[in-house]
Amino acid sequence: MKLKAKKAFITGGSKGIGKGIAKSFLIEGCKVIICARNLNDLMDTKNELNEFGDIDYINADISDYQDVLRISEILHKKFNSLDILVNNASILGVKAKVSEYPVEIWDKVFKINISAQFYVIKSLLPLLKKSKKSSIINISSTVGRKGIATWGAYSASKFALEGLTQVLADEFNGTNVRINSVDPGGTRTDMRASAYPDEDPDTLPTPEHISPIFIYLASDESIGINGKEFNARDHIKTQ
Repeated sequence: MKLKAKKAFITGGSKGIGKGIAKSFLIEGCKVIICARNLNDLMDTKNELNEFGDIDYINADISDYQDVLRISEILHKKFNSLDILVNNASILGVKAKVSEYPVEIWDKVFKINISAQFYVIKSLLPLLKKSKKSSIINISSTVGRKGIATWGAYSASKFALEGLTQVLADEFNGTNVRINSVDPGGTRTDMRASAYPDEDPDTLPTPEHISPIFIYLASDESIGINGKEFNARDHIKTQ
């Protein structure tokens, strides 16, 4: 088990890629706490994944800094350190040209996709520093590395997340904390289906199939790897 006795916190962990990562971490012996806004989804995921290991959840909105401080308080009471943080939570917004993009949706996307990531990292950094070797994994996107028309706020916010990753990697240089980003590529999720309604989801890998890169970055195998961009498809496991 590559993650035996490690402790992880995963945002957006009740479904999609976050849920797939949670399952993979549990199988590798990790204790996992998932976070999401929908309580029913969290309870369903916990019940589904209980058989794979030690999983719990926190119902919270990470775009609310006060709620993030509550998360930090809960985790500080539960753990004396945190080994893994996966910043997965994000929203798509709408696909539209920038000239036609609704301002209120733009602000909401940036609040959740970048400001919330900052809130979580800032509040949990003291716990991450208490781990001998901790790993932060930011979930990026193909359009967070190359801008594509109509992807608007989602693309721009993921570019910002890549920038935050690089800033923090430089700040963490020489410490026990490392941070890297992963582009999952097209994956069989509800968000992908929303973005590409005419696409056949069966042609895409499942979240579990793209899990190897996340296990690698969470494990001690990646100690010393800091500030790098990874593509999950390059490490995909065969079905």
